[in-house]
Amino acid sequence: MTQRRVTRWSAWILALALALPAVAAELDLDTAKTRGLVGERVDGYLGIVVANPSAQVQALADSVNAQRHAAYEAIARKNGTVVDAVAALAGAKLVERTPPGQWVTDAAGNWHRK
Repeated sequence: MTQRRVTRWSAWILALALALPAVAAELDLDTAKTRGLVGERVDGYLGIVVANPSAQVQALADSVNAQRHAAYEAIARKNGTVVDAVAALAGAKLVERTPPGQWVTDAAGNWHRK
């Protein structure tokens, strides 16, 4: 192998090695739910099921919950009601629509697999 070819292969392997952690680092909501890391709470927000969540799981939950809260506020404002009422209604629907095998809370806030 020539020096040029070795350099190209080395650069390609380095680029691939650097890209793989980024791909592995991506965690979407469906994957997190399927893995049992997060679940739906009856209050309309996403909850973390695992005891010691990774930073990725925490960031995902925080992001989803911020988006949901903004949506609930907009709906509440439009309908002249309070955010908690909108969130609770959404939570009931989200828990109801959760597929079997994923985690949800009951009215007391206890986690169980649906």
